[in-house]
Amino acid sequence: MADTATKDRFARAAEQSAAAGRAIQANIDRKDKEKGKPKQDNEPRAMQAGARRYPEPPLPAQHLKKPGNESDLELAPMYDAPHYKGSEKLKDKAALITGADSGIGRAVAVLYAREGADVAVAYLSEHEDAEETRRAVENEGRRCIVISGDVADREFCQEAVNRTVKEFGRLDILVNNAAFQEHVKDFLDLTPEHFDRTLKTNLYGYFHMAQAAVPHMKEGSSIVMTGSVTGLLGNDKLLDYSMTKGGIHAFVRSLATHLVGKGIRVNAVAPGPVWTPLNPADRDAKGVSTFGADTPMKRPAQPEEIAPAFVFLAAPSCSSYITGEILPIIGGYSGG
Repeated sequence: MADTATKDRFARAAEQSAAAGRAIQANIDRKDKEKGKPKQDNEPRAMQAGARRYPEPPLPAQHLKKPGNESDLELAPMYDAPHYKGSEKLKDKAALITGADSGIGRAVAVLYAREGADVAVAYLSEHEDAEETRRAVENEGRRCIVISGDVADREFCQEAVNRTVKEFGRLDILVNNAAFQEHVKDFLDLTPEHFDRTLKTNLYGYFHMAQAAVPHMKEGSSIVMTGSVTGLLGNDKLLDYSMTKGGIHAFVRSLATHLVGKGIRVNAVAPGPVWTPLNPADRDAKGVSTFGADTPMKRPAQPEEIAPAFVFLAAPSCSSYITGEILPIIGGYSGG
């Protein structure tokens, strides 16, 4: 037990510490008062750290009908990455990418081709967009086929894989990227049909495509899936979508462990807001105009800013010791 003198010393030290804390607080309070409201010129602006400048909110206030055509967007997503130089990281490999007609999928297809891969583009019904992706891949000097169908259909997934193998003679990379997203403001408005469509596309589709692809994949092959920040942090208006993205992250970790013995790596990229047709085909026009503004970088990513991560995770020269990982690309963390 401490004697009286020791207790008094502890008490004096505690009071001195409290007083020091108040002094620090008073100093900051004074400075805050002096600064007052920041001037408009001092308002945080969107971060621009890329090889070229990217669009910042306000973005065109536009709402698209599903499934959302990239060709209908007033502001075209930036996918061609003109400053990205290929170095044969995927030379003579064959890749199957779902949802590659637009957005992230198209940007990934272009960079895979630039790195030397032939590409199969699986898509729903956005034929004009898919043909644009085909032209972009062929402009990189690689072969491209386009395959229309619903990834929720197990038979279509098998057919897409079979056509890819028949055309290219192999399958080295599968990118599960196709997705369905539609918000609800009230949990009770999430109908069984809506819930079922989201799960069938985002979970069943990924499962069916992976199961069809694995028998054709040799040691050194790679599966890369598109997760989401919503699967990491949740989203109060994307309940079903967030559930599926969290499920994809768990699927990635589980399948990665399962396929280690076959030499097939499995990873995911978890993007934050990205300027693609997916969100204008979900949000109302007002919401689209401010899309991405609440990230620390104050803007959405462009597809070409996300695609290099898919190259990294697919290329044996870059990520041979990486499997079961979820790579967030979300424009920074805002803290607690």
